[in-house]
Amino acid sequence: MAATPQTPQLSGLARALVQAGRLKEAEAEDLMQKAQAAKTSLIDQILESRKASAADIARFVAETFGYPLLDLAAFDDAHMPKDAIDRKLIATHKVIPLNKRGNRLSVAVSDPTNLGALDEIRFQTGLTVDPIVVEHDKLIPLVAQNSESASEALANLTNDELTLDFAEDESGAGAKQDDPGAQDIDDAPVVKFIQKMLLDAINDGASDIHFEPYEKYYRIRFRVDGILREVAKPPLAIKDKLASRIKVISRLNIAEKRVPQDGRMKLAISKSRSIDFRVSTLPTLQGEKIVLRILDPASATLGIEALGYEPEQKAALLEAISRPYGMVLVTGPTGSGKTVSLYTCLNLLNKDGVNISTAEDPAEINLPGINQVNVDDKVGLTFAAALKSFLRQDPDIIMVGEIRDIETAEIAIKAAQTGHMVMSTLHTNDGPQTLTRLMNMGVPTFNIASSILLITAQRLARRLCNCKQPIKVPEQALLDAGFAPEDLDGSWTLYGPGGCERCKGSGYKGRVGIYQVMPISEAMQKLIMSGATAIDLAQQAKAEGVKDLRESGLLKVKQGLTSLDEVLSTTNA
Repeated sequence: MAATPQTPQLSGLARALVQAGRLKEAEAEDLMQKAQAAKTSLIDQILESRKASAADIARFVAETFGYPLLDLAAFDDAHMPKDAIDRKLIATHKVIPLNKRGNRLSVAVSDPTNLGALDEIRFQTGLTVDPIVVEHDKLIPLVAQNSESASEALANLTNDELTLDFAEDESGAGAKQDDPGAQDIDDAPVVKFIQKMLLDAINDGASDIHFEPYEKYYRIRFRVDGILREVAKPPLAIKDKLASRIKVISRLNIAEKRVPQDGRMKLAISKSRSIDFRVSTLPTLQGEKIVLRILDPASATLGIEALGYEPEQKAALLEAISRPYGMVLVTGPTGSGKTVSLYTCLNLLNKDGVNISTAEDPAEINLPGINQVNVDDKVGLTFAAALKSFLRQDPDIIMVGEIRDIETAEIAIKAAQTGHMVMSTLHTNDGPQTLTRLMNMGVPTFNIASSILLITAQRLARRLCNCKQPIKVPEQALLDAGFAPEDLDGSWTLYGPGGCERCKGSGYKGRVGIYQVMPISEAMQKLIMSGATAIDLAQQAKAEGVKDLRESGLLKVKQGLTSLDEVLSTTNA
């Protein structure tokens, strides 16, 4: 007979909340079970379930248990006794040392009833510990900043066993493992430290890793959900070893430090999964800055449902890419997710009876069944040259990484007019501006009107974490943002960022796409033929019911997926 899972005993905080009538006993038990299963704290679960705010919990704890309350926003962490508590204890127990005076240590905690944590700190430091209550959402970011430092990790990694391997990449010339210049950089601590940084970046969902040397320090930053944040400060003395090791793995010339270099490397996480990295080096005043772009093939197989298109937008896009010929353009700034959108479309079309060829600079995600070509201007393999070759290779679908010049644009349009489906990107702000950009490049208006089927412009906004909280905003501010008076009917709730361990206190986890999907109708074709401006084209698109980026973003706000601030910062009115 199977044993029934035991209900966890109510902690001091849970018991106090029940006794004060803030939680029912069943609710408290459920939250503690969830915290136990997710290996998080009770406060994390309370914030995630939105049963109370971090400020409410902090006030309640301070009043109930008689501890002082501190606003961490007003605390200067420059005076923090950072070495007073072991960094691993800071990360494990979510505490921060605030002040050390004599044999007394003031410690910031969000749950002072966690006596086990306080006892462990007391044992480790040999000091009398005085808990100071702080708000959980302000504590977590400080904990992340002051957890185990990179230098400690570098020292400790010599004893850790990481089961990661750098896969051999036969393409590309450059330094090999047995090159004479590589003999000093094959030491285990540096190799394992790099592996740890790469694995941490993948686990955090980072898109880029920045290795940055400065005169007095060296830092490593991850770009997570579009925002850069510092994660490590390894010793400045190892900057050259780090750079050289990364260049060896990427098969770059380790002796050349005067000019930028580009390369790739692959990290085999398991037998069934590997991650590609695009590597770029840049000589700076204080050494080589290295940026790694993380290219996860899994992002191209998420499916179109995961990208964030509204139902009518998805239907219009799927209808366009299913046509036998024509052109579909994806536009937006760098880092707006254009590549993932294109690869998602290609993945839908990638079938046995279809010949797909792509020209990219460089190919970011490898997809089986698709013929991918890296353009190389140095040897004459431009986008235009690759396109000409594709047309002699019996293609059904062609993807061009970017239309940069009139020659590429003309060949792509000619291919779209002669029985091929062509997909490409342009760096423009929205759909109407894409059409005028092609006109300004010198593409004849009749060619634009007859070949382009649909344009989708996109941005990426940070997605609110589960700890999101309802907020109040003046009605006039909502109207100024673009909401119509009829939208403010009280049928939806406006949310803002909260802060929990899952999102490291930022209030955001992941990103969601904001799209303008603009099919080219007959009326639009007539305007293009007449040389209409972007304003004329935008008015026509609006009349046809096409949502612009701001309108699509506000819809995501109404759905509770992102915050109003995010939409205002990523879209133009």
